[in-house]
Amino acid sequence: MQFTVTAKTKSIKGSIALPASKSISNRALIINALAYSPYPIRNLSDSDDTRVMEKILQSSDTPYFDVGHAGTAMRFLTAFLSKIVGEWHLTGSERMQQRPIKILVDALNHLGAKIEYTNKEGFPPLRILGSNLKGGKLELDGSVSSQYITALLLIAPTLEGGLELSLRNRITSASYIDLTLRLMARFGIDYRWAGSLITIKEQAYKPVPFSVEADWSGASYGYELAALSQDADLLLEGLELDSLQGDCVQAEWFKAFGIVSTQEKNGVRLTRKEVRLPDKYVRNFIENPDIAQTFAVLCVCKGVPFHFTGLETLKIKETDRISALINELAKMGANLYEPEPGELAWDGQLDETLFFDPKPIDTYHDHRMALSFAPAALVNGQIRINDPMVVTKSYPGFWDDLKSLGMNVE
Repeated sequence: MQFTVTAKTKSIKGSIALPASKSISNRALIINALAYSPYPIRNLSDSDDTRVMEKILQSSDTPYFDVGHAGTAMRFLTAFLSKIVGEWHLTGSERMQQRPIKILVDALNHLGAKIEYTNKEGFPPLRILGSNLKGGKLELDGSVSSQYITALLLIAPTLEGGLELSLRNRITSASYIDLTLRLMARFGIDYRWAGSLITIKEQAYKPVPFSVEADWSGASYGYELAALSQDADLLLEGLELDSLQGDCVQAEWFKAFGIVSTQEKNGVRLTRKEVRLPDKYVRNFIENPDIAQTFAVLCVCKGVPFHFTGLETLKIKETDRISALINELAKMGANLYEPEPGELAWDGQLDETLFFDPKPIDTYHDHRMALSFAPAALVNGQIRINDPMVVTKSYPGFWDDLKSLGMNVE
């Protein structure tokens, strides 16, 4: 399948109801299950990842679970199932079976879990013999995916003796770890995070009513649309500037591209003013890797050279996102390169012939490729996206939202 996105106007005016936060939804589902809560989580994300997580947690008729492309579900459920008595089998898509999980499995086995690989060492599928786990002291490399750390933190209060987690090296995506801990606190968990040490005593989650806020990662595409427009007045419904989510920092970052964020009762309103664009945009995405693709496409479309760092985890996402960005932005006439591992740069040189008539953009089974490239139609007039329904992973209503803002999607 291929969608052609065409901009009928250069103005972006209206309102869109952003999806609920996938990051919060998936964490809250695990916490709710561990709390044996009678309250359903309100305003859950309708993303594929959350649907998979919810279905598996509600399942009672099979020990075999397939998470598809859902990385958070794979990591969180590996930890969750390791402490639920029984024999469980956890697998995923072909790409998921190429994404490493050894660090998490080793950590869980150190705590007394019994997890085996049923195919390739260090990768799903997994056979999990759930049992009572003992806590204690654990050391983990903080530079790996924060989802490994979150998976351990979510079950930490239920471990016998709790957990003392020491993180060595530079901590990647600390904002997502902070999100996890603050969310756990909403459900009654006391914790201490001092430097590289996180301490959580054995204690019980408290069942509480909870509603999920709008997704700040998804908001980045609304911000991108506003920044690429000639005139913007866009309300992102359900969004809070004072948010649990680390990606809310983008409200400050987008000021460099002329976007003003105003909190209103029903969400955040984006307006655009003329500003002098940066001569070069330099940004460390170590805390916010999910919005790096948005800024890469934005900078190319605005003609702003850039140098991004802190992108190490992009290589183990739905695809190698650094390679994917290099490949696909080359179709738009921009030759990006990786100065050092985990970095991405562009010198500002653009082949306008390619920019205004790019080949179809491949998405690599990665929702954020489709989501970040589609707004480029506001600048080059038209862009074609292959496998466009990959957006259902996190933002199922994205194409309808573009149509509601006056763009053609065929």
